[in-house]
Amino acid sequence: MLKAPRASLLKPLKKEFEEHLEKNILRLGDQNKLRDACEYALMNGGKRVRPLIVMMVAEALGNDLPVLEACLSVEYFHTASLIADDLPCMDNDDFRRNKPALHKMFGETVAVLASYALISAGYEKIFHAVQVLAEQKAPFCEEAESCCVVALDAATRCAGMSGAVGGQFKDLFPKDHSKEEVLDVIYKKTVTLFEIAFEFGWVFGGGAHQQLDDVRKAAYHFGMAFQIWDDIGDIDQDGEGSINIVHVLGESAAQQRLEKEIELFSQQMEKLGIWTPEFQQTVALFR
Repeated sequence: MLKAPRASLLKPLKKEFEEHLEKNILRLGDQNKLRDACEYALMNGGKRVRPLIVMMVAEALGNDLPVLEACLSVEYFHTASLIADDLPCMDNDDFRRNKPALHKMFGETVAVLASYALISAGYEKIFHAVQVLAEQKAPFCEEAESCCVVALDAATRCAGMSGAVGGQFKDLFPKDHSKEEVLDVIYKKTVTLFEIAFEFGWVFGGGAHQQLDDVRKAAYHFGMAFQIWDDIGDIDQDGEGSINIVHVLGESAAQQRLEKEIELFSQQMEKLGIWTPEFQQTVALFR
């Protein structure tokens, strides 16, 4: 997982997001074991890369639009996927971020329900983000309805069978370990959730919808770089039968592919006009 940079430009953004996240725990529902499980999963550390991307994109656009509700949506979707991934019937991981996985603390039944609850809450936060946008000054308030369509499309496309769910299935049941198969798993399981983050930051930050294809390209290169970097770091832990790009390309070629993805990402961000010091610092951690 991504390490926090020294003297991070992202620290104030992360603090702002986590304060908002903590306030919203109470809004998940009545206090009971299920809400406690959601709180445990959401507050169990993590670098908050995806919500920070939402904030960084919106900030780079310079329209001063509030996007914290959109950030929560992204984090809820991501956390739901982690809960499911850790289950005994999936990746069977007992620990997440050096702490017991949710199913080890609350049981499998509650863990499954917590995952369902956070997916639902993720969609609810899209609605809240649209409401917030509708209250802003023109012309941004006039784009609220179209932003809702874009956000719902991104969430359903990237979180479902064409995205994270389909990626997890292919990770568990790969038809082979070819380069094409591994890259498809990376795209569906990792890149798509970054697509949601970049798209949410763009549309709720007031970006032009005509440039969404370029935003998705930027998200693709960032997500690929992120996962290749992660695979390189995990190569000693991942067995030969696991989905890891280094097993297919070799470490040297994987490193070259990582550098290429970073270069393409930076070019795409420059094209969009949002290649900020915050993003430059983030991708520098991949090297």
